[in-house]
Amino acid sequence: MSFAWAKPYEPKTALGQWMDDRLPLPRLVYGAVGGGYPVPRNLNYLWNFGVLSGIFLTIQIVTGIVLAMHYNSNVGTAFWSIEHIMRDVNAGWFLRYAHANGASFFFIVVYIHIFRGLFYGSYKAPREMVWMLGLVIYLLMMATAFMGYVLPWGQMSYWGAQVITGFFSAFPVIGEPLRVWILGGFAPDQAALTRFFSLHYLLPFVIAGVVVLHIWALHIPGSSNPTGVDVKNEKDTLPFHPFYTAKDGWFALLFLGAYAAVLFFLPNALGHADNYIEANPLATPAHIVPEWYYWPFYAILRAFTVDFILPAKLWGVLAMFASILLLFFLPWLDRSPVRSGHYRPVFKRFFWLLLIAIFFLGWAGGSEATPMWIAISQIASAYYFAHFLIILPLISKFEKPLPRPSSISASVLHGEEEESAPYGLAKNA
Repeated sequence: MSFAWAKPYEPKTALGQWMDDRLPLPRLVYGAVGGGYPVPRNLNYLWNFGVLSGIFLTIQIVTGIVLAMHYNSNVGTAFWSIEHIMRDVNAGWFLRYAHANGASFFFIVVYIHIFRGLFYGSYKAPREMVWMLGLVIYLLMMATAFMGYVLPWGQMSYWGAQVITGFFSAFPVIGEPLRVWILGGFAPDQAALTRFFSLHYLLPFVIAGVVVLHIWALHIPGSSNPTGVDVKNEKDTLPFHPFYTAKDGWFALLFLGAYAAVLFFLPNALGHADNYIEANPLATPAHIVPEWYYWPFYAILRAFTVDFILPAKLWGVLAMFASILLLFFLPWLDRSPVRSGHYRPVFKRFFWLLLIAIFFLGWAGGSEATPMWIAISQIASAYYFAHFLIILPLISKFEKPLPRPSSISASVLHGEEEESAPYGLAKNA
């Protein structure tokens, strides 16, 4: 779709023309994120978190590469190499805290990005592939973060690896051999640490590759928007640059300010104190708990306490994996023709109930496995699956949506197209 303001890329120098004839990378960038890319004009600040995700991925890759120069993936020295980084390497403490807290902030922005997609129906046609590639990125993030958490070789690193890989032993016949194959032995040791370090270094580059596919898939149908209404004409859009580069830029600085505040003043707030104790296979921590971004899934795992046909542990593992995999089928579970939750009054109420259930799952996952928290996990887990498998299909079938605006421009300009349209678009249309 070409618009009047979308000027074609024109090299301004002889070198630029030479480059454009042989490797048109500037032209590609211009078409992807420059003035040649039309974006719906009504995007709110929830659409900034996609760019923020890319920023934090870059932070993780850069800090991870430098940390890898000083890290020693040996069970006898891994813990002390981290101490060496913190105490002896110039700005090592900054790099280590930036990487550790960067993982948490990466998950924060990705979770907000996912919940925005859930509310505004960003998974609906024609953006199913964008949604599924985003979920692949999320799964790769979870795997990368788990292996990275093992590398400091503290108490929580060791026992976290022991518990998480123990999930696979719940599968009959193949479970235990699969666990031994993953670890390279019967318990976390040198083989596990070496392969986890290798994969933790590799996977961020795989994530970056899938991000490119994610952006590529997004550019085919174009960005979604808060109304869920398709772009109809040039009045509905603005060029990505300078309008959204400015909007994304200042918001990124604001969010990075919050990241810096945690990094400098609360660097250990999102971690666990036991990980400052060197790994000891003979001393089990009183309360083994994964990182906070795994807590909802950990609660789902622990919600199954009764053997029924299959062992309770196997039910928990299956439910934990299913809680993510069912999101891949969301475009077909939600059959409503209306995308945005703003125009779906019944869906909106159940969406907030879903967020409450996930909040309690997270709280329960980070708490000790007392009868009260187990019961809360069971109730919240039941609602989580019921929301996607029962409630959402029924809502999409029987809900009566509210009237939607006739166009994106009508929803934001309110009849002032002549005065508000950029570059005199309305007058020239």
